[in-house]
Amino acid sequence: MTNQWPPLSSMKAELRGLCPQCEQSQRYVGFLTVKPKCEVCGPDRSLAAPADRLAFFVICFIWVTGVALAWRIQVAYSPSIWVHLFAAFPPVLLACLLPLRALKGWLISSRFCFNAKEGMIDPD
Repeated sequence: MTNQWPPLSSMKAELRGLCPQCEQSQRYVGFLTVKPKCEVCGPDRSLAAPADRLAFFVICFIWVTGVALAWRIQVAYSPSIWVHLFAAFPPVLLACLLPLRALKGWLISSRFCFNAKEGMIDPD
């Protein structure tokens, strides 16, 4: 049985923010803004933007854990709100911001690999 999907792009290319097809051109304009077109191979990336899925993953896996940690600190030690503001909030914020670019690259590459399109139904 042959593989009907092209191979996923390498994790190194995704982490460096390169195009999932040619792995030569940069994928981003800024921190999370995706370029509309690749300068080297030219695929249109307008439908590849992951939109709210990225925020959903971050909220579910990181923010909920951070809130549970802050709740545990509050129950165990009963500190003032300033302790949470300076001890719990910055690590949770960093844990949310750091993986955003890599997660967005992974979502864009997987959409490209499986040729996913918005609102398309396979007639077969």
